[in-house]
Amino acid sequence: MLDKLQSIEEKYELLNEKICDPEIISDISEYTRLSKEIKQLTELVEKYREYKNYLSTAEEAKLLLDEGGLEKDFREMVFEEYEEAKQKTEELTEELKILLLPKDPNDDRNVIVEIRGGAGGEEAALFAGVLYRMYTMYAESCGWKSEVLYANDTELGGFKEISFMIEGEGAYSRFKFESGVHRVQRVPETESQGRIHTSTVTVAVLPEAQEVDVEINEADLQIDTFRSSGAGGQHINKTDSAIRVTHIPTGTVVECQDERSQHKNKEKALKILRSRILEAEREKQSAAIAGERKAQVGTGDRSERIRTYNYPQGRVTDHRIGLTLYKIEAILNGDLTELIDAIITADTAEKLKEQ
Repeated sequence: MLDKLQSIEEKYELLNEKICDPEIISDISEYTRLSKEIKQLTELVEKYREYKNYLSTAEEAKLLLDEGGLEKDFREMVFEEYEEAKQKTEELTEELKILLLPKDPNDDRNVIVEIRGGAGGEEAALFAGVLYRMYTMYAESCGWKSEVLYANDTELGGFKEISFMIEGEGAYSRFKFESGVHRVQRVPETESQGRIHTSTVTVAVLPEAQEVDVEINEADLQIDTFRSSGAGGQHINKTDSAIRVTHIPTGTVVECQDERSQHKNKEKALKILRSRILEAEREKQSAAIAGERKAQVGTGDRSERIRTYNYPQGRVTDHRIGLTLYKIEAILNGDLTELIDAIITADTAEKLKEQ
């Protein structure tokens, strides 16, 4: 591990020298690439340097203690310094192990979240709306922006399906474990007998794909226009502004009808299309690497039940890590930090175990 850290530090120093070269400064794309690489290494190198300082302090203090002949007060002071430095090197060793774990290349990207009502009809559609509100409130608390890309709403205010983008650095790293089936247990407002119903909602989280990630040939697209439908605006049912894009090679279909213009709807539909194609390719690669999925808290499989929201008991249970929190109201109001942190910690622990 130390050899690896030493070579990373040397690379970091080399990159910092290189980025000061006038030729690099004048080349915007190369300067941006090097800046990004330096940023990715900075935390690891700073921790390694901190580790080396404490290791050096511990070694010097140990030498003094081994030599003997120290006055009592001075010896006690040196011993305390030695113990503190030793503890810090142990703590930093664990932190460095985590920082050396392979990074998910998509972690810093924006995300596209797709929520669909599952079993439960109108009740499932209503809970899809609750989850949409929960995620956008969490995004807002992180200082991130959200934008609806597509919505198929119901008369009671729920969603059969809604796709939206969360824009913010590190958004994917926080949202990526939300993919799967979310189950809700509650008494619907329409239930006169007060019986608890169980409904499900499916969530898919995709890293936003850039044009350079997925090249789409216009000849491979079938584009249909139709009139927008559903609640929400005077232009509804008056113009053929809604867009349906079919990617013929993969059979992927995306609809978008939220904007008044065909151009804007097409732009949004292509964003979703690129991300779906990129995600399908990523899933193929992950499936080919047997160990990768074992070292994750959840596979991201959309058929996997990952969480239950039980209203009568006021609890939220994440089934992947066996965590139950009795704060359903706070969580549904966007307070997801404790839950997401626990999942990331568990995932990191699994990856360390695999190593």
